[in-house]
Amino acid sequence: MNNILDAVKKVHFVGIGGIGISAIARLMHLKGTKVSGSDISHSIITVELEKVGVPITIGHRSENIPEKTDLVIYTIAVSDDNPELVFARENNIRTLTYPQTLSIISEDLETIAISGTHGKTTTTAMLAKVCIDAGLDPTVIVGSLMKDLQSNLCVGRSKYFIVEACEYRRSFLNLNPTILVITNIDADHLDYYEDMHDIQLAFRELALKVPFHGAVICNATDPLLEPILSGLICPIIDYTKYMDTDLKLNAPGIHNTSNAAAVGAVADILNLDKKNTQQSLENFTGTWRRFDLHGTTKRGALIYDDYAHHPKEIKATLAGLKEKYPGKKRIAFFQPHQFSRTKLLLQEFSEAFSDVDLIYIFPIYPAREVSDLSINSSMLVGKIKENGKDAHLVESFEVGAEIMNSQNDSSVVITMGAGDVYKVTEMISYNA
Repeated sequence: MNNILDAVKKVHFVGIGGIGISAIARLMHLKGTKVSGSDISHSIITVELEKVGVPITIGHRSENIPEKTDLVIYTIAVSDDNPELVFARENNIRTLTYPQTLSIISEDLETIAISGTHGKTTTTAMLAKVCIDAGLDPTVIVGSLMKDLQSNLCVGRSKYFIVEACEYRRSFLNLNPTILVITNIDADHLDYYEDMHDIQLAFRELALKVPFHGAVICNATDPLLEPILSGLICPIIDYTKYMDTDLKLNAPGIHNTSNAAAVGAVADILNLDKKNTQQSLENFTGTWRRFDLHGTTKRGALIYDDYAHHPKEIKATLAGLKEKYPGKKRIAFFQPHQFSRTKLLLQEFSEAFSDVDLIYIFPIYPAREVSDLSINSSMLVGKIKENGKDAHLVESFEVGAEIMNSQNDSSVVITMGAGDVYKVTEMISYNA
């Protein structure tokens, strides 16, 4: 860890339940720093941090910051008027965003950044397993819990730093990658970005940071990437040349085959044994909330949970579900994430459920947004019905759980969304 963070004796995290920032909290706790944090609600992330001795307060108040705190790290999702941030600044306590902290951690390491609109979490976790299995001993931060490690963090001792690079608010520009993976780009985070051109500008700025001795790994024939790749001084490696349809991955779908191909390209740059890389990929068990099998109901219906919250992610995940269970009735429970995303991509969302037989839609999860009365889940249900699909509005998780519990072994169900829809699966009576 960099000396700036080594000198910190007591650090407080605002929004500690965030999947990325929680990894930093865990890292500093492991280094012996006194760590505390706050968030708006409990989650599996906060529970796991509390288990290792990190005190967490629910709700944001200035008194949450312990005495003699010398650093406050906060997620960029919190607003400038957050009382803990205000208190820290008024009392001259140093503040850093999560992306700024990532930059400090990565300064003395060889950074392999995994970016892209879709697939970056799975790709990061896949690469982590490949590199750990190969003995490279990397430090890893990924935007989910890796099932193989039961953590979103791996603390290594080598020069390699593998990190998921999030594009929201251009936060990935705090990184200086030697190797950059761009899984794909798509129109998303339009509450921040103006349009696709603006998104391309952000990714280009990141790609321009890659040195001549590094590499950018991507689908080089994707026309959306053309303005990003033009004139780069480093090699551009096309991961589609590493596609292996014979690879027996645990997670179905061509999108996961593409993720594995990107990992194969990085492994090739690192001179890893191809056969061992394939074996690691085939043994990869996935991450939390990425085609995550929870078990079966009392009546035998299989239950999956997935983070998909963009139309293309939904379509790809459901295509994988159909590929794996072609003979079963497929039922999706979807919680739209953000009013702005639902409104801007309403037509695309309505067309994303073609590979399921029945769709239940929960109310929109607002995330960081205020309510927008011009869009709601009933509108999405109506649009899905216009496309000839059987769709229904479900007002509560409790009702959704009752519907899910009633399904039998002829069905497979999946909860989808970036909010808290996974809580529905916690209400299910599972078979032992």
